[in-house]
Parts: sequence; C-alpha cells; structure tokens
Amino acid sequence: MATAVAPKKMAMKDFKPEVPPDWCPGCGDFGVLNALFQACAEIDLPPRDLLVVSGIGCSSNLPGFIRAYGVHSLHGRALPFATGAKLANHGMTVIATGGDGDGYGIGLNHFIQAMRRNIDVTYIVMNNEIYGLTTGQVSPTSETGMKTKTTPHGNLEQMLNPMALALASGCGYVARGFSGQPKHLMKLYVDGIRHRGFALIDVFSPCVTFNKVQTYEWFRERVYKLEETGHDPTNFKGAMDRALEWGEKIPIGLLYRNPSPPPSLHEQDPGLQSGVLVHLPLGVSGEQRRKCIGEFT
Repeated sequence: MATAVAPKKMAMKDFKPEVPPDWCPGCGDFGVLNALFQACAEIDLPPRDLLVVSGIGCSSNLPGFIRAYGVHSLHGRALPFATGAKLANHGMTVIATGGDGDGYGIGLNHFIQAMRRNIDVTYIVMNNEIYGLTTGQVSPTSETGMKTKTTPHGNLEQMLNPMALALASGCGYVARGFSGQPKHLMKLYVDGIRHRGFALIDVFSPCVTFNKVQTYEWFRERVYKLEETGHDPTNFKGAMDRALEWGEKIPIGLLYRNPSPPPSLHEQDPGLQSGVLVHLPLGVSGEQRRKCIGEFT
C-alpha cells in the first residue's frame, strides 16, 4: 500500500545559489541576504514561487545571490518592473531590493506611486547612507554635513526621511531593521512578506568601504527595538513620531501596520478577478493572432 510523503519543508540551503556574493568583506548586505534566506525558509516559500527584482547598485546585485526567479533591472526602476510582474502573475511572491540611492534617489517617484497603488510587493532597501557602487558619493539619506567624495566640505542638503515619507504616502507596513541584528530583521521580513499590500523594510546596512561614519558600532550605540518600548504599531501618529526620531536614539522594528488595510491593487483590478493573468487563455483565434502580427511585419 502506497503511503503519502509529506512535502519537504524549505531550508536556508534551498535558497543559496552556486554563485557566492561578491560584496566587500564585512558589507551589511551579507546580513540582509542571510536574513532573507531565513525568512523564505520560515515562510516555507518554494523558490519557484519567488521573484526578486532589483535596480542598480551594490545592493541590487542581490537577485543573483538567491535561488529564485530574479531580474536585475534599471537604475531606480525595480518597483515598476515588480509592479508589472505582480499584476501579470499575482500568484507569485514578489520582493524588490535596492539601495538608498537607487530607491530614494532616481527611483523616488516610483517608490511613492507603488505605495499609493498599494501593490502587493515587499520592498527591502539596504540603506547605507552613501553611494557604494560608484565609490562614495553623497546619497539622499546622507546626513547633513557629511563629508563624501562629492561633498568634501560637508553635505549641504537635508537628509531624506524614508520612514516619514512612507507613512505620509499611505504605506500599510512600515518597518526598519539593522543588518547587524539578523534574527530581528528576519522577523520583519516574514511579517512584511505576509502583509497583503505594499510593505517597506528599510535596513541599516553599513558600507564598510566608503562610509566611515555610520558604522556597525555607530548603529549599535543608537538603535533600540520598538517592541521593547510598548510601541503600538497601529497608532499612526505614534508611528510618525518614531519615524521622525533621529540622533542619539534611532528606533528599529515595526513602526506601523495599518489596522484596516485597503485591498491591494491586484485584488481590486477587475481584469484579474478571473485568476492569475499568465494562466488565463489568450482569448484570440489563430487567425486573429496572425493578423495582429502581420500589422507589425
């Protein structure tokens, strides 16, 4: 008599590819990637059901270092690509990854629009407060006064606050982690991926080569976990107060989770209610297809 075999549960090793990461030794992105391995295993997410999309930058090399479907897209364009992929196949778990320059600089408008649309994508931003791939220029999240290759006399601009911007843009899941605390970060990933709608996880990921200010030690002296303070993540005003906190104490953890989240974009789109788009019949005859193709030849 045949016996049913229980499906194998995913493990970290199932997401590790043959190609090892080539980031600088000590780069915070290693912690970001390892926490993602753990989160995918915790969720028991098969690699065939996962798509990781990135833009350009050191952090955006991540899709090449995880066993899943991956796209290394254009600078700042990870979110529109991820949006299209999610709408074409909303049965797929879609994660977008990138850095502060990629996502909060050239890609900033896409960031806002993805939150406004509430596309069901988890966005992991490796925030090292500098441009690493291009060797140390000032980024949108560099502190005012910071000296970099392009600001030798100090950054004159105000630093962008992505957490406050996400809250103001209607993001339903807003969290911040630190790559130096991977277990805590992994929990944020799990919750963010399970959230139905757009989820932002901003991660302090130190650049050991070009940012000699915001180091691991600098963050360890300042970060504290919100869940250890009695913070209520359903309180929007309290979340905004924490988002604006910067200096000697910087919060990490879940800032905000909308207690009454609106439906995500694919749940509202009438064209997607019949099922996953890529699995639906095309609905045109062979003759119609030939005629259409003939118009372009």
